[in-house]
Amino acid sequence: MPSVLIEIRRAIGADEEMAIIEAVHLSLREAFKIPPGDRNVRLLVHQPHRFACPPNLAKPELFTLIGIDGFFGRSLDAKRALYAGIVEKLAKVGIPKDHVIVVLKEIPTENWGIRGGLAACDLELGFKINV
Repeated sequence: MPSVLIEIRRAIGADEEMAIIEAVHLSLREAFKIPPGDRNVRLLVHQPHRFACPPNLAKPELFTLIGIDGFFGRSLDAKRALYAGIVEKLAKVGIPKDHVIVVLKEIPTENWGIRGGLAACDLELGFKINV
């Protein structure tokens, strides 16, 4: 049940927004083995002067920051697959690989309130966390 925030530095059309969201979500599905309907992805567009980025980028307008809050317990291999999958899929929509930063925060299941206010640790989630 990852919660994702994608931040970009330029206004784009709805089709491109959806392509970026889908690229990140598909990467999560592949690497973390989450169900297709487990989708909590937001895209936030900043004005460039309100979103600083590394000064050495060839196309700073394409800088993309992805923050993912997820359940604690995924393997290092799954995390590596996630990072690689995200940059590969975003490259296909025109975002250079070196213009993407992914920050993954792992949160214990007892710190997630879901499905009507229940602690995630008390529920059968329907998928494995330890992939």
